[in-house]
Amino acid sequence: MISFLVGIALISLTACSGSESEMSGKQPEDPQSTGQGAQIIAEPPSDTDAQKADDFRMNLQITVGGKIFSARLYDNEAARAFVQRLPLTLSMSELNGNEKYYYLDEALPADPQRSAQIRSGDLMLYGSDCLVLFYQTFSTSYSYTPLGYLENAAGLAEAVGQGRTEVSFQLAE
Repeated sequence: MISFLVGIALISLTACSGSESEMSGKQPEDPQSTGQGAQIIAEPPSDTDAQKADDFRMNLQITVGGKIFSARLYDNEAARAFVQRLPLTLSMSELNGNEKYYYLDEALPADPQRSAQIRSGDLMLYGSDCLVLFYQTFSTSYSYTPLGYLENAAGLAEAVGQGRTEVSFQLAE
């Protein structure tokens, strides 16, 4: 009985694994079993991260719940591939009271990194096809490919609301 309860608790804490994909019905791979990702992301974006975002020169506008948020993308292969799909409007699902997620119809290049701390406003990729927008800050042991972050996440939790929500991503002008 204890093993069963522990198993249920672990399943409920796994990002993007609570629901099937709207597009493909796929479940994400277990980040603990991939053996990838040794770098820890535990701090808010550093000056170096901000410089990388400036070098990449890709700023996003994310609209959710009628509110517009400015975001910066990291300079990595996954973020560049994500930009190629913009603009996007997605009906994102709720998971664990801290994230909205959506399974993309095609995989992005993944380079998962172990994250000790997720911050409200982080935009990440779980596996290679699960886009995740976090709206709460919390600790985790899972691995994600960082795509970017909201410059100011104040009001994000209220904007995303409960349940499924429509989120639009487009390049900022």
